[in-house]
This record gives sequence, structure tokens and C-alpha cells, in this order.
Amino acid sequence: MKMRLFMLTKLPMAYLADVRVAAVTAERAAATIPFKYLNKNPFRSIYFACLSMAAELSTGVLCLLHIHQAQPAVSMLLVHMEASFTKKAVGKITFVCNEGEQIRQAVASAKATGEGRAVTVTALGTDEAGEQVASFRFTWSFKVRRGKQ
Repeated sequence: MKMRLFMLTKLPMAYLADVRVAAVTAERAAATIPFKYLNKNPFRSIYFACLSMAAELSTGVLCLLHIHQAQPAVSMLLVHMEASFTKKAVGKITFVCNEGEQIRQAVASAKATGEGRAVTVTALGTDEAGEQVASFRFTWSFKVRRGKQ
């Protein structure tokens, strides 16, 4: 319930598209998006921007996990995205990012050096049959917040 409330207040478009965090550990996160009326395109599949939201969430939630209550405080910013689409996205699509360790290292490096660090991570989207429908690469930047301890 807390996650749904967070989505409604902080990510209202993802809430409307019914994007959900399915699983989170320090190393891996998964987010899902169903095919439904509000996120369809004229070709009877999920609109690419909706797929992007779910893919970004699968990586972004790992970033949030690793900067949460960091001392010194660390900010994060999405600075680049690439996408490939390999199959029509229908049904429930699950995006998984298994690169939490790379994110943790980038955050640790930013904290240790005080310099900004960037990391590029991948989110793979599969349909209910386990077939890949899309691949997204997101570059996240981490920087120590000045004056915030």
C-alpha cells in the first residue's frame, strides 16, 4: 500500500499505467507493466514510453536503495537512455535489472571521492512467455550533495 501511495504522489503517470515494483534486493530489482487501455498504442501493444517507465523504475529503485540515508547525502540523476525493441509488447511485461552491485560501487566512489560518478545499467524486459521484448540502458549520475550531511 505504501508503494502505491508513493507512486500516486511521486510518479502519477507510472501509477496510472499500473507500473509496479515486483521485487527488490540490493543486487536486483524487477518492475512490471500490464497491457491495458491507458498504455496501449495504435498497434495493439504497450506504448514505448510506458515500457520506458517500467524499465527506468527497475533501475531507479536500485539507485534509490543505495543512496537512501547515505552519509554524506548523494543525489541521483538520469543522464542518458538507449532502448532496443525486439518483439511486440503485449500482456504483462517484466523488466529486471541485475546490476545493483555496479550501482553500489558508483555511489560508494562518489561518496569517497566527492566527485560525480556515472554508471550505465541494463533493464531487460520479457513477456509472460519469458521472451525478451525490449532492452534499455540507463546511465545514472551520482553526486555528493554539498552542505547536506
